This record gives sequence, structure tokens and C-alpha cells, in this order.
Amino acid sequence: MTSDSRLEKILEEGHFAVTSECGPPRGVGPEVIQKKGEILKGVVDSVNVTDNQTSVVRMSSWSAGVLLKQMGINPVYQMVTRDRNRIAIQSDILGAASLGINTILCLSGDHQKFGDHEAAANVYDLDSIHLIQTVKLMRDDKKFLGGDELKGEPRMFIGAAANPFADPFEFRVVRLAKKINAGAQFIQTQCIFNIERFKKWMEMVRDRGLHEKAHILGGVTPLKSIGMAKYIKNMVPGMDVPDELIERIKGVEKEKRAEEGIKICIETIQQVREIEGVHGVHIMAIEWEEMVPRIADEAGLLPRPAAQ
Repeated sequence: MTSDSRLEKILEEGHFAVTSECGPPRGVGPEVIQKKGEILKGVVDSVNVTDNQTSVVRMSSWSAGVLLKQMGINPVYQMVTRDRNRIAIQSDILGAASLGINTILCLSGDHQKFGDHEAAANVYDLDSIHLIQTVKLMRDDKKFLGGDELKGEPRMFIGAAANPFADPFEFRVVRLAKKINAGAQFIQTQCIFNIERFKKWMEMVRDRGLHEKAHILGGVTPLKSIGMAKYIKNMVPGMDVPDELIERIKGVEKEKRAEEGIKICIETIQQVREIEGVHGVHIMAIEWEEMVPRIADEAGLLPRPAAQ
């Protein structure tokens, strides 16, 4: 074991892991995080805390993670390199680890043009692969990037993201391999709507033996409406929402479309669980956290095991 991460323990013990996420508020109110935490507690093994997602200013990921930690929840500290140089990155890693956060997801981050501060300067001193390498260096070699030794290393379980659906498709597994070789121990994928394409990606993952080097968690999202489905399909780069899925939702009465979206999400989880090399699911119910307990229950993911 490289950390005290509950997620690492669950995966290392061979259980099918379940994670979810919550977005911090656009203010200082801890009750927003606490309310989401109460919904997810005991339902999932760890909760991702997003880091100014879509480049919109929110409460910091590490501080929201501390609030979850105080509730007995294992937070996954998402860190993007968009807003920090290597000095700030290493400083925040040390700070998070000192407060008991032991799981990190390394990301590059959305470009600031998508957010509420288009004039902000992006940093990208490091990319996501360099960030993975940095956390591993600090943890395993007990050194800073500048070469000096640490006085107490951050014992982090290191994660990264993967998009099985972006083009060029063949390069997706190559990039995944780079992240795993850099030190990523678990992978959370982008939302799966095209299950056949995901199966093909997993076949390529297995061909390279990557499923034996890192734990793959398939991402799923319940669709609330036709509008949400079309927005993801047409406006979110690298997403693949098949037309037949949209037609399926469109085929039910308007007031029942959210229910259909939940059913599709549950079916997707059940299919993903049967794919060789998939070690868990990451349920992204965007501002719809109250649906996660139902989805987990009806997908046969409850009760969650106790990590030894």
C-alpha cells in the first residue's frame, strides 16, 4: 500500500470500486459540501472534489476535501495544472497531505475561455503527466522537482483521467499508457454513453496489459433530459452520445425522461461491470447527487464493503 486511501484499499482487496463527485460552492458556505457529503456517505468509496471545473471560480478543492474528511469520507483531491506553477503545485500537495487527504486525481484542466474569467492567464507550467510524475517523485523519492529533499513525504494514491472517445481514437490508449508509466495507479474515464466504443477501447487497454498496471474506473452520468443529452453530444469536446440513446429518451413522455436517463445509467453500469479489466465505476451525477444512492442500489453496488 502506498497510502491510507480507502479507495486504494478497496481496489487492492479486489472489490469493484464505486466513486462519485461533488462540486464545491461558489461561496464560503460549508453546508453545501456537507449536504452533498451526507447523501454520498456510505454509498461510494471515495468522493472526487472538482477543482474550479469548467474554469469557473469555486471553493478550493482541498478545502472542500477537508470538509468531507471531517465527515469520515475519503475525498479525491482533484488538481488541475491550469492555474498553478510547479511551486504552487508542490505546496498544495504538501498542504493537502498534511490535512489527511491521501488520494489525488491529476488533471490539466479546462481552458479558461470556457469559464467566468476569460481574461485570466493560464499557467500550464506542467501538464497532467508531469503532475503525476511530480506526486510520485515527492512520495517515493521524497524530493522536490528542484532536487531538494522533503521533510515528510505526501503519501498519495495517484489517479488520472482518460477519455476513451476523443479523436484520434487509436491515440487514446497511447496517452493512457503514458499516464500509467508516469505513476498513475487508478484511472477514471470520461462519461460512457457509447458502450460498444468503450468495449473496443478496453480491448486495446487489455492488449497492452494496462488493466494489470492500473485500476480502471468507468465513468457514467445519468441524463436528466433531451437537452442535456444534446448539449453533451454537440457542445462537449470528445464526447460520444449515440443517436439511438437520444431517440430512446425522446421516445418516452417528457415528465418520464429523467427516469429513463437513470435507467440507462444503471444499465450502463451493469454492462461496464462485465467488461474484463474494469475495476469500478465513477458516477458523475452533475448537481444531482441525490440520485447516486438509488443508482448504486439498483445497479447492485450496495452495500459497500468495509476496507480491511
